[in-house]
Amino acid sequence: MKTKILALAALVLSLAACTQDELADNNRLPEGEYPVLIRATGLSVEATPQAAPSTRATVDGDWQGVTSVALKLGDAVKEYTVTASTDFKSATLSRENDPHYWTSRDPITVSAWWPFDNADITQMPAVKVAEDQSQLADFQNSDFISAENKTVKFDDPTLGFTHRTARVTIELKPGTGFTSVAGATVSLVSLSADNGNPTAIKTYNASGNTYEALTAPQTVAAGKPFVKVELGGGTFYFRPQNNVVLEAGSRYKYTVKVNATGLTLEGCTIGDWADGGGESGAAELGYIYDSNTNTYTVYNADGLLAWNEAAQKDRSINCTLTADIDLTGKDWSPIGTNFYNSYTGTFDGGGHTIMGLTVTTNDQYVGLFGRLGKAGTVKNVVMDGIQITCNHRLGYAGGVAGFSWGGTIENCSVSGSVSGTICAGGVVGIQWEASITGCSSSATVKGMVQVGGVAGETNSGATMAACYATGNVTIEIDPINNILGGGLVGFNAGSSVLACYATGNVTSTGSGTGNVHIGGFLGDNYTTVTAGYWKNNHEQGIGYNKEGIVPEATKVDGTGVTWQNAVDAMNTALQNAGSEWRYELKGALPTLMKQ
Repeated sequence: MKTKILALAALVLSLAACTQDELADNNRLPEGEYPVLIRATGLSVEATPQAAPSTRATVDGDWQGVTSVALKLGDAVKEYTVTASTDFKSATLSRENDPHYWTSRDPITVSAWWPFDNADITQMPAVKVAEDQSQLADFQNSDFISAENKTVKFDDPTLGFTHRTARVTIELKPGTGFTSVAGATVSLVSLSADNGNPTAIKTYNASGNTYEALTAPQTVAAGKPFVKVELGGGTFYFRPQNNVVLEAGSRYKYTVKVNATGLTLEGCTIGDWADGGGESGAAELGYIYDSNTNTYTVYNADGLLAWNEAAQKDRSINCTLTADIDLTGKDWSPIGTNFYNSYTGTFDGGGHTIMGLTVTTNDQYVGLFGRLGKAGTVKNVVMDGIQITCNHRLGYAGGVAGFSWGGTIENCSVSGSVSGTICAGGVVGIQWEASITGCSSSATVKGMVQVGGVAGETNSGATMAACYATGNVTIEIDPINNILGGGLVGFNAGSSVLACYATGNVTSTGSGTGNVHIGGFLGDNYTTVTAGYWKNNHEQGIGYNKEGIVPEATKVDGTGVTWQNAVDAMNTALQNAGSEWRYELKGALPTLMKQ
């Protein structure tokens, strides 16, 4: 057999030296004299470690183990023997008995495929992969290769094969809540059942924390679970934000972090199934969108900016951060510009930090959010080094939100600077019928009318509990309006202030014809204050207090009243109110914790 193949190979090579005069009837060749002998290429060997000897390893470009292919010329399909080269990068396709023959020196069009159906070799079988590919043999045997309608030249009979399957690689990394991902079970889910294919595939653990599977070409819809990871008694899913188009002959590599709260995507590369696995492609955007919950899960600055863009159109879209975000040098558009397009979703920072947010604008409402509406919630986020500047003549500026009407702000902290005109606060410019709980600000705050370390104004049933401000407050006195400034709140006319304190100095510049009410704690007060404390440049805690209200506002002088006294009183008030928040004194000033 080997002698016959070599002889045929020599015959093919010798044809290049033939002249037209040596051939019968010009370009025609004598019938039955020149068998079709083909060099098969295209499946480059990858540097992928094999855990066991290959039985059919085209998945890694190894022709070893492939014994025959179906070769179609015209309407005739014949089984051709495969003889791999010594380096397995190519193979010779030949047939000893009754092969296809060249009839002229003109190029021919051929197709070839593996595997084929012995019962009907004439039809290329549909791609159908194994449901369980956790064993190497089952993974390899799920591969289908072909060369479809390719031109083969008489003097260069080379046929390039490609994969009919798509190759998906999942690299796992431990995230929050996990120190290792060893022992994970990884599956691909939400797959198409066309041609009897499985809707879920158990992957092959190729090496370390890398898992692979072969699929039929298909599209997995955006928002559907695509990667399933079982680890440590939990089950986690990755839902891509865009359609996943799995094309034949392409490779898709996903780097996924496993967190106790779910999977987050670090990156994705898409490219040809090429030598060495050297795919190239653009990284997927830094977020995952779940259409079932209308939630963006964000893991980098690009992802947060993408959510911002989407939320400008649909202000109910939720957002959850899974990593610290650096917005330094990034353009940010505050979400919500008026009463009718306020943000109504839930923004959950997950305890992560947003750094370097910078906004300078003539818009009226400025902050991470311009305007927060009823049902809108911002929680569990640290705003570090922000620079918020609102130049609108009737502007509202806050680190988290310029205006909160019915919204909820909880467990947020702000550092940096906030500057507005009418209302400016470290956390919120103004809040109506809203709540702020467990929040703090060390930001410097500057404004013209109602200015406070946490809020410029609280009004119309708004509440504030377990909040404090340590940043300085500056009032640039408006020449006409009444001026209200405080270390915590400028104008307090909400429902209640519970267990809050302020330490930043409160100063003013300029003069005007209106009333000027400045206090170390509150500027104006029209509501109940329980367990409020301050220590700054003011002896007076409240600039103006409505007649008949006896607020519990006390200065910490360090002798008669200490910070430990303040912590004890504030914690008692919080406990009596059924709050989960408490203060603790581990340093110079109290800090917050949630029980």
